[in-house]
Amino acid sequence: MTSTPGITDDVESKPRTFILASRASQLAQIQTNIVRDALQAAFPSLSFDTSFMSTEGDKNQSQALYLLGGKALWTKELEVALKDGTVDMLVHSLKDVPTILPDGCEIGAILEREDAVDSLVVKQGLPYRNLDDLPDGSVIGTSSVRRVAQLRRTFPRLQFMDVRGNLNTRLAKLDAPEGPFTALILAKAGLVRLGMGDRITDNLDVPVLHHAVSQGALAVEIRSGDSQVRELCEALTHGETQWKCLAERAMLRKLEGGCSVPVGVTTSLTHVESGQAGLKNGLLQITGCVTSIDGSLHVQDTLAETVQSPEDAEQLGNKLATLLIDNGAGAILEDVGRDRAKRANEVKEK
Repeated sequence: MTSTPGITDDVESKPRTFILASRASQLAQIQTNIVRDALQAAFPSLSFDTSFMSTEGDKNQSQALYLLGGKALWTKELEVALKDGTVDMLVHSLKDVPTILPDGCEIGAILEREDAVDSLVVKQGLPYRNLDDLPDGSVIGTSSVRRVAQLRRTFPRLQFMDVRGNLNTRLAKLDAPEGPFTALILAKAGLVRLGMGDRITDNLDVPVLHHAVSQGALAVEIRSGDSQVRELCEALTHGETQWKCLAERAMLRKLEGGCSVPVGVTTSLTHVESGQAGLKNGLLQITGCVTSIDGSLHVQDTLAETVQSPEDAEQLGNKLATLLIDNGAGAILEDVGRDRAKRANEVKEK
C-alpha cells in the first residue's frame, strides 16, 4: 500500500473526490476503470470517480483520420475539462496523446504496457490464418497510414480500405456478410482489454510491422500545478514502460509526426538495474522507421545506449529521429504532408 497524501478540499476540509475522465467508448471506459481501480488499491482511504464524454474524433466517424487533423481530436475537449478543474485526471491510450501537450497539462503517469503488437482479425467463417494466406485483392480494413504504408512493401497484392468507429463497430463492419472486408488490422492491446482476444487470427510483429509510438500503454494526463494528483500518479508509473514510451514519443516529436504519419517503432529495455527510487539504468534499444504511403520508400534505423533516467531515454529518441531525417525520412514526411493537404483540399471542394 502506498502512503496517502494529506489531500482535502481547501474550503470545507472534506476529503477530496478525484474525478478521472476519458472518452465515452467502451474501451475508454474499461481503461479508465483500470486506472481508477489501481488508484483505489494504492490509496484505499481516498475516493475516486469517473466521467466520460464524446470527443470530436468520436463524433466524426465518416472521414479518414488524415483528413481530420492530429491526435488532439481525441483529447481537446477532455483537456478543457481538466484545465477548468471539472475533472482531475484524463485517462488515454498513450498512442492517441499528442507529443506536445497544451500549456498547463502534463503526463502524470504511464502504466505498464500491454503487448504493443498489431493483430490480424479475419472475417468470421473464413479459413485464412495470416496475411500470406489471403487471396490476391483481399481488402484489409485499417484507419492507420502507418500500417498501410509498411504492409504495402511486403503485400502489394492486397488492398487497403479505411475503417472508422470503435472496436465493436469495426468488427461488425468486418463480419457483415455483404461487407467489403476480408480482415482488419487492430491493436492487440485494445482487443485484449475488451475481452476479444479470441478474435485475433495472427500477431503482426517485426519485421512484418513496426507498431505505433506508445501503442499498448495507458497514460494519465494531469494539470501541471496539481502536486497532489501528481503524487498519486507516481504510484502508477511503470518505469520500464515510461522509459521506452518517452524515447518513442521524443522520436515522433522531432519527426513532427501525428496519427496520420507513417512512423513505426520497436523498443526494448534489457539489462535493467533497479534501486529504491526506481530504475537505475538499462540498455535501451529503439528502432524507428518512416515509410512512404505507397510503400516504395522506407527508412529504418536502430540505436542502443545505456540510459539512467527518463531524460536519457528522450535524448536517445531524439538522436534516432535525427538519424532517420538525415537518411531520408524528412523527405518522405514532406511528401506525406503535401499529399494530405491535397486530399483535404479535394474534400473541401466537393
